[in-house]
Amino acid sequence: MREMISDQPITSQTVSLELPGSLVLQVTQGQFESLAQANRDLRLERTAQGELIVNPPTGGESGKRNLSISTQLGNWFEAHEHLGEAFDSSTGFKLPNGADRSPDASWVKRERWESLTPQQRKGFVPLCPDFVIELRSESDSLVKLQAKMSEYIYNGAKLGWLINPQKRQVEIYRPNREVEMLENPTHLSGEDILPGFTLNLSRIWT
Repeated sequence: MREMISDQPITSQTVSLELPGSLVLQVTQGQFESLAQANRDLRLERTAQGELIVNPPTGGESGKRNLSISTQLGNWFEAHEHLGEAFDSSTGFKLPNGADRSPDASWVKRERWESLTPQQRKGFVPLCPDFVIELRSESDSLVKLQAKMSEYIYNGAKLGWLINPQKRQVEIYRPNREVEMLENPTHLSGEDILPGFTLNLSRIWT
């Protein structure tokens, strides 16, 4: 079952809404941006087909893992700022296929970031990151996360990590290559996409 949200302007009134799993809401690009601005405490995403995805705030375990990932990527970024820009989980990207996604962590090459106008940098960034990380929480569907990772690669990402703490596994996504599965790795390499970056997984597995 699909429902289309009206094209009427969205007011700023705050409401609580519970949706059954069988109900799918579809929104236009403009409606999605209005919803995202009015609900900054939620991570909202939109599929290429216009389906709205509501991601509630993470729990404690996922929160501390996300912090470790963001801190490590941020530390590397500070020492390699000339190479590009790093982003946290609150950053939205408009992918070329029309989807609006917010990876748990991401990075964009300097020349691609600087090719954007100041206005484009303020809103949902109109490109796919070069590097993305998705961290699976206990409530996340692995199949849906895998589809999202493939979507990133299809839209231009050069390297992606799907980190699954529940099984201590990491899936590595690269263009034109089979997905690589790592069992209980201790570190991940940024390869030639993020030269010198190594993610220590000790805090992720605990």
